[in-house]
Amino acid sequence: MPALIDIVFLVVTAAIAVHAVTYRDKQGKADWVRLLFGCIALVFFLRVLFVDVIGLV
Repeated sequence: MPALIDIVFLVVTAAIAVHAVTYRDKQGKADWVRLLFGCIALVFFLRVLFVDVIGLV
């Protein structure tokens, strides 16, 4: 069973990734810094999910 800290980490990084990747300004353009940090958050989310929670590696 995954630890509570893993679940909290997954929720927070998922929220950051979804917000950053889907964010658009009033002109409809994406901010490259938000996209960068959103992708970084997504990588950390997937790492914790696959290694710590599921235990694939």
